[in-house]
Amino acid sequence: MGRILAIDYGMKRTGLAVTDPLRIIATSLDTVETTGLIDYLKKYFQKETVDEAVIGMPRQLDNTDSATAPAVRSFIELFKTTFSSIPIKTIDERFTSSIAQRAMIDGGMKKKDRQVKGNVDKISATLILQDYLQMRSL
Repeated sequence: MGRILAIDYGMKRTGLAVTDPLRIIATSLDTVETTGLIDYLKKYFQKETVDEAVIGMPRQLDNTDSATAPAVRSFIELFKTTFSSIPIKTIDERFTSSIAQRAMIDGGMKKKDRQVKGNVDKISATLILQDYLQMRSL
């Protein structure tokens, strides 16, 4: 059984998280510059078996697309073209960044470390993956 990869796509940086091979635990993987994301994924997919990907879709409170949603949709099309054997699903990512910030504070992360934006991206991707795993188990 392969892993599930979560992607918190951003205009500058993208957070990534993966499950263990049994798809039980979601763990942050990395934060990469968005311009190098496809190359990073190609290398990762050579080392690890990934059966499915889930990407956070940015939505507003009224359930309409946010300003970054078109860029996410473009990335999804690029992902489908580049990695046609890996199905990709979307999940609502509203509030993941604020929940990630709260998790860092509650977890005792130092202010200096919380200000590293890549940390928020990785934790957001992990939250997206945890939500997806919970939805699958219902």
